[in-house]
Amino acid sequence: MKLWQKNYNADKEIERFTVGNDYLLDKNLIKYDVYGSIAHSSMLKKIKILNNIEFNKIKKELKGILKLNEKNNFKIKLEDEDVHTAIENHLVKKLGSIGKKVHTARSRNDQILVDLRLYSKENLLEVSKALIDLISITLNFAEKNKNTPMAGYSHAQKAMPSSIGLLFGAYAESLLDNFELIGAAYMLNNQNPLGSAAGYGTGINIDRNLTAKLLGFDKVQNNTLYVQNSKGKIESSIIFSLSKIMQDLEKISNDLILFSMDEFNYFNLPDKFTTGSSIMPNKKNPDVLELVRAKSSVVESLLFQANSISKKTLSGYNRDSQLIKEPLMQSFKITLDSVKIMSLVIKGLEVNEKNCINSCANEIFATDELTNLIKLGVPMREAYKKIANNLNKVKKQDAKKNILEKKHIGATGNLNLKESKDKLKQINSAISLEDKKLSSALSKLVK
Repeated sequence: MKLWQKNYNADKEIERFTVGNDYLLDKNLIKYDVYGSIAHSSMLKKIKILNNIEFNKIKKELKGILKLNEKNNFKIKLEDEDVHTAIENHLVKKLGSIGKKVHTARSRNDQILVDLRLYSKENLLEVSKALIDLISITLNFAEKNKNTPMAGYSHAQKAMPSSIGLLFGAYAESLLDNFELIGAAYMLNNQNPLGSAAGYGTGINIDRNLTAKLLGFDKVQNNTLYVQNSKGKIESSIIFSLSKIMQDLEKISNDLILFSMDEFNYFNLPDKFTTGSSIMPNKKNPDVLELVRAKSSVVESLLFQANSISKKTLSGYNRDSQLIKEPLMQSFKITLDSVKIMSLVIKGLEVNEKNCINSCANEIFATDELTNLIKLGVPMREAYKKIANNLNKVKKQDAKKNILEKKHIGATGNLNLKESKDKLKQINSAISLEDKKLSSALSKLVK
């Protein structure tokens, strides 16, 4: 039975179109809807809508749904429309009139928001933990190869001496910066929407602070109408943070694809990370990196979807927002998979040190010769002209010695990787603390 059922039935084609694949996507939200329902029922017990016996029966059945879900035995059918209806129908079937009390003072509109907020909290923490692993692996790779020179490029042309350490240290710092965006998205998401009902509150004197505490939210999202208006805004903020992670992975992938070509051969991918050609026996293809590169564009398109759907609607709930759920879920899956895959790739990556050193040809030291003239007192513009007019006289230097002589902060001879490692430790501690906090709140809820 549909929660909105009246004295008519929906046309089957209308039902199919309006439900879409929601009943399939909502399999990802079963446990979160159970958590929200237990917290809401606890609050209804406090304000005397439910008595102790009723609450205990409801909680027992909801915990039973969790067990069914763990075995993949809780089904959501198309005619249910969504997870909320499937769970309430289950409660009514098991408990009769008691089950009919669960929806008091709430709407499917605030239910889905609770589910997605909890889903997003857990998934942001999962992505964060995977990202921490990737950054740690990247920093270790930078440390291990910090004294290995290679050509640095500008405008896709050889520019100045660089190093493997500088390149991978750059990747690590960029990946670290994503925690600023993740943190902002997490903070926006970490607000309790439950109790906003359909966007205009309820005539029952509910306790929204209690449900916020029970569900592990930092605070109540205050304005009931803004709760509905934030649908799409907060999801877009989350997807934006994920898209920036993917952009970093795209940059790393693109570099490694290029630099592992035979013409460069600075890096080797292990054979087991490559695929072959159906016609060319000689091929070992970096498909894994090409797919990560492409998936960055997919997440960017999912961000565009979420933004486009939410920006044109009237204040209050609109069914348009149903279509934001899938881009959010896809973005999480793609990003988490890609981060984990990139950890495998970098852990298995091999450096061809000889080729990296040989890439530092004579002309790459032109700027260093310019610098030497400046140190002797020659004005910069005169020194520039002198070197530019005599590029054929630029001498090859010891590339390893060259990179180690550049000692200012962040240069090849002073990568300051410790700063990134220290920052990563702080982030790891904060993520672990938040993860334990959320896990503790949800564990207490179902005890």
